[in-house]
Amino acid sequence: MRFETKAIHVGQDPEPEFGSVNVPIYQTSTYAQEAVGKPKRYDYARAGNPTREALETVVAALENGAHGLSFASGLAAETTLLLARLRPGDHLVLGDDVYGGTYRLLARVLSDWGVAFDTVDMTDLDAVRGAVRDETRVIWVETPTNPFLKVVDIEAVSAIAHQAEAWCVVDNTFASPYLQQPLELGADAVVHSVTKYLGGHSDLIGGALVLNDAETAERLRFLQNAVGAVPGPMDCYLALRGVKTLAVRMEAHCRGAKRVAEFLSSHPKVTRVHYPGLPDHPQHAVAARQMRDFGGMVSFEMSSPEETIRMAEATELFFLGESLGGVESLIEVPGPMTHASVAGSPLEVPPTLIRLSVGIEHPDDLIEDLGRALASA
Repeated sequence: MRFETKAIHVGQDPEPEFGSVNVPIYQTSTYAQEAVGKPKRYDYARAGNPTREALETVVAALENGAHGLSFASGLAAETTLLLARLRPGDHLVLGDDVYGGTYRLLARVLSDWGVAFDTVDMTDLDAVRGAVRDETRVIWVETPTNPFLKVVDIEAVSAIAHQAEAWCVVDNTFASPYLQQPLELGADAVVHSVTKYLGGHSDLIGGALVLNDAETAERLRFLQNAVGAVPGPMDCYLALRGVKTLAVRMEAHCRGAKRVAEFLSSHPKVTRVHYPGLPDHPQHAVAARQMRDFGGMVSFEMSSPEETIRMAEATELFFLGESLGGVESLIEVPGPMTHASVAGSPLEVPPTLIRLSVGIEHPDDLIEDLGRALASA
């Protein structure tokens, strides 16, 4: 079954009693039991919910994985996975260009639990090998990265992890499973912020994990219930709605982002553009090999922090906001916004960087909006 068909049909058969073609919102916290200690299937909604199960089933299918789990946020998914894989004294290798919340989780939460980590440029495979220790249990990959859009060779890094008897975990949020399927390239687990492209409409918060290892999946399901960071049925319903149109939306995101990146590359006020689809991107060949297309995210740099702020505040169609992956276009300055938590660290973002989430509006309108903002900066 092909991707577009999976997105609409896997785990989403018509509801048997009335024939609803959409999975119902099972808005309940508890379930009536047939006898003492004998629930029909679920006993309490933290442990399971039919709407949530449908989402977990389809996301796993889209990643070509055996087991899917959903969570209240992307960070809840990350935390649960790391609780399953790490113990005090263990070590993790992290990219030097990642989402600020991931860095904060490791630097300010799990480090207090005795977990150590090192940051490294994941595009430098020798550097990745050099960062691995005997205690390394996880190599954490983002690709494309946030916010510089580096592209990491998943197959190569997975091989390094496995040689060290560690796991390779890939944050696939920026690419989505439509553009990239890390499990097929050797990764052990995939994490998503469902909030972003999977949901696609800026109206929910959620996270997901997909993996093939049954033993770890069983442990994760225990932690999902025991820790309790589960999504509500309404968010799962909205995510299911978003997943149905993921393929067509990603095509539009990619088409618009390429046009925007090309426009910015020729603008005199822009000093550098970061977009894997440009032929001069350092990892363009890797991206072309492991991705279906190059994504809807574009970052670029300007000459001064003052000019950067003026530009980011001058757009009209690009809303100033911190998320990404919705149908509407967003603009932000990562340094004081999404990546404020890495200020003063080796991952600190320069104040002249702007990040765009290119929506599905007409590219000509988006380019005109950016042109006006750049002229006023």
